[in-house]
Order: sequence, then C-alpha cells, then structure tokens
Amino acid sequence: MRPRSKFSLAAGALLAILERDMVVTGREFIPFLLQALMQPLFFLFIFGKVLPNIGLSAGNFVALMLPGIVALTTLLAAIQGVTLPLVLDLGFAREIDDRLLAPLPVWLVVIEKVLFATVRGVIAGAVIFPLAMWILGDNYAVRTDRIALLCGMLVLTACAAAGIGLVMGTIVKPEQISLMFTLIFTPLLFTGCTYYPWGALGTIRWFQIVTLFNPLTYAAEGLRYTMVPPINGHAVPTLGIAWVLLALGASVLGTIILGTRTFYKRVVT
Repeated sequence: MRPRSKFSLAAGALLAILERDMVVTGREFIPFLLQALMQPLFFLFIFGKVLPNIGLSAGNFVALMLPGIVALTTLLAAIQGVTLPLVLDLGFAREIDDRLLAPLPVWLVVIEKVLFATVRGVIAGAVIFPLAMWILGDNYAVRTDRIALLCGMLVLTACAAAGIGLVMGTIVKPEQISLMFTLIFTPLLFTGCTYYPWGALGTIRWFQIVTLFNPLTYAAEGLRYTMVPPINGHAVPTLGIAWVLLALGASVLGTIILGTRTFYKRVVT
C-alpha cells in the first residue's frame, strides 16, 4: 500500500476538522438560528411591517432596507462564528493545541476557521429571504435576474466577515471580548449603510466618506445592486459593483493575511 502524500493527509485532516465543526453546529442548529435571526426578525417586523402600516415610512424603504438586513446578518454570524471559538481556543485551556497536532500546516488551521465561519454566515444570510417573505408579505420584492451574483455576494460578504473575526479573535483577550463587541459593532451597524443607500448621503458628504471605511457598506450596497428591483422604472443607484467587489476582495485578502500572522504569534513558540 502506497503511503499517502503530505497533501492528501493535510486535505483529509482539513475536511475532517471542518466536518466535525459542521456536525457540532448541526446539533446546535436551532440555538444558532435563534442567535443569528432574533435581531433581524424584529428589524423586519418593526421597519417592514409596523412603520409602513402606521404611515411612518415610505413604500420603497422596505426594498432598500432588506439588503442591508441580509448583509448585517451574514456579517455578524460569520464574525461570531470565528471570533468567539478562537477566543476560547486560545484561552487558558489552549484547546487550539488539539487542532495544531493534526497533520496539516498551521495556516490551514486558520483557513478551516475562516471556511467554517463563512458557511455559518451564508446560512444565516440565506435564511433571511424566507423570513422576509413571511413577514413582509406583499411588500417583499427581490429581483431574480441576478441570482448568481447575489449568491456570490453572500459568500464574499461572509468571507470578509470571517476574516475580520479572525483578526479580532487573535488579538482580543478573553476578558475584553464583550467590550470589543460593543466598541466595534455599534459603529459598524450605524455607519454601514444598513438602512439607507450610500448615494442618499450626498448631502452629508463627510458622513458619506466615513461609511466607505466600513466593510458593511460595501456588503449592503453590493446586495442592494443584486436584490432591489427597479423603482418607477429606474434602477436604484448604488456604489459601483466593481468597487464593491474590489473592496470586499481586498478586505478578505488583507484580514486573512493579518489574522494568520497574529494567529502564528499566539500559537507558535
């Protein structure tokens, strides 16, 4: 019997670890959905059902808001999917050592963490669509001629968020994690064009520029481009999709490189 190559050993170990994480998530699928969807459920109900019914929001607001909700849900689920486990793994108990003993390079341990968080983010974002259809009813409107690009945007958003979570999980100490989530997620939420299109900020130019430093802005605008149907015969103006893809791609590459380096510093002695 021929001995297995290093590549096949590493690939087998990577798939085994990923499968193990997915099995654990499957066993806790309901708590995972509740954690990921509780906030967007109430956002959809209040902003998409209650406010329009009492005349406090325009009819187009729901269509413009829904992509932002999808982006936010995908991003938060992916970040939490890698940050919290990493903080625990790199803590006092050093549970990460079990993975490091597997027959694969250290950088593949990092890639597995990112892949797992990406899958969680995509699942959470995808579940928003039937949830929105159920809550919004006749107000639900998503174009169907850009499905492939929409799927690509979901994956890219989740991957960018996983990279951010990787960096956070490798630089934040366990006792500081709650503070970091507060300091990071509040600005992330309100400067990420979640509830408003980027182009509408033209009258507040300084704030429009500030939002460009938030990866959630590019995720929300990219999903707006792929999801919002023409309104009154005109396409909704968004950030150029080429800039969106470039910014998110750069975010994925930059955060994974930085996160891998900080991961090495924490585990390699």
